[in-house]
Amino acid sequence: MSTPPLLSDLSARAKAAAHARTTDCPCGGTTLAHRPDATVVRHADTVAKAHAPGTDLSRLVPRLTTATRLPGILLPPLGPAPVELDPHGRLVTFWPYGAPVDPDAPDAAPWEPAATLLARLHRTPAPVPLPPMRGPAKAARAIERLSTAAADHPGTPPVLRAWSTLPAWARGEAPMPDTTTLCHGDLHLGQLVRHPAPDGPWLLIDVDDLGTGVPAWDLARPAAWYACGLLEPEAWARFLAAYRAAGGPAVPADGDPWPALDVPARALTVQTAARAVAKAVTEDRSLDEVEVSVIDACARMASLLPELSPARAK
Repeated sequence: MSTPPLLSDLSARAKAAAHARTTDCPCGGTTLAHRPDATVVRHADTVAKAHAPGTDLSRLVPRLTTATRLPGILLPPLGPAPVELDPHGRLVTFWPYGAPVDPDAPDAAPWEPAATLLARLHRTPAPVPLPPMRGPAKAARAIERLSTAAADHPGTPPVLRAWSTLPAWARGEAPMPDTTTLCHGDLHLGQLVRHPAPDGPWLLIDVDDLGTGVPAWDLARPAAWYACGLLEPEAWARFLAAYRAAGGPAVPADGDPWPALDVPARALTVQTAARAVAKAVTEDRSLDEVEVSVIDACARMASLLPELSPARAK
């Protein structure tokens, strides 16, 4: 099977960037991701990322600038601005390679480093003006895709009912109640790497959703996994304790965190379920056990109104 032109051209750019960084390149390339929303390739110690079609240059540049200015929290890019990959019309950025989380070693998952990095990010003023964090907008797109691609699937109604109970800001229909806190926007363990590889400090990667907004959104995916029974209570407790120990502002320093976490965790559960149903329909297959569990969670959520803290009830 021939290599897709986008992948071939991006690999050539990665090779050129790697060779510009060293005269002694141990040549070797690999594809790290090839999806409609991003293609990522590696050549030696250089990574090239083709961002999603239609990525707004005026929004991507300040996100790259933020990563450059917060090198102890975010992996800095190799250059201050993206380049365009002709003839594909895709913006491309270049990054140093970092060693990712090992998916085959769940007991070694870096929950504490992830939480500490998040707390530091949330406590740091945005170094340049940034657009809103993209979390709610991405959840809304997942719902739009579900409504278009899987309207007749039996899993769709409970997801849409759960979505309808969320406040407008969590559905991307109104400004977020916090418009100043610096947020990652799409936190999961795939967004951490060790740099320098293989055993440097953990850093956050992927600035596409970076912006200002409700910091609890960055805790929402592990919170949702815990609530759905997909994350061990001990792992969740470690993550939450580390975030609090580092002074993270998304939840109170002690006591019940759920008034702050409930709405974002519900939104991430709905987004996950919407993507699962749409993907199952596209692939013409049945839902797996994990996918069924998040849809069941949506069914339970639809009968219970979200728990709104005073600061979030907007």
